[in-house]
Amino acid sequence: MNGNQLFLDTNIILYFLNGDKSLLPVFEEKQLFISFITQLELLSFKAITENKINKIEGFLNHCSIIEMSSRIKENTIFLRRKYRLKLPDAIIAGSSLLPNAPLFTADKAMARIIRD
Repeated sequence: MNGNQLFLDTNIILYFLNGDKSLLPVFEEKQLFISFITQLELLSFKAITENKINKIEGFLNHCSIIEMSSRIKENTIFLRRKYRLKLPDAIIAGSSLLPNAPLFTADKAMARIIRD
């Protein structure tokens, strides 16, 4: 794995956008990846404000967004069966295998994948 790459789960981005500045050094000088699912999750809150949209989009401009592919579908099916993840979590985890970047998450169910 490349030490300069990091695949971010939605919850990590939300912590950062909500003021957790301890994450800034983790992100510095890293190529950041996210799944298109994370993009959808971040921007689809019912009561999202224009200010929040701008803040989220500003952050996303620093990320490479991984779109759905046949390989991600295969990874998702495998991970969902093996770990019984929710579909969005399985897609995010399956997407993280494509750039071979470590998955950075606070989700305990998804963290099992990292340990295995």
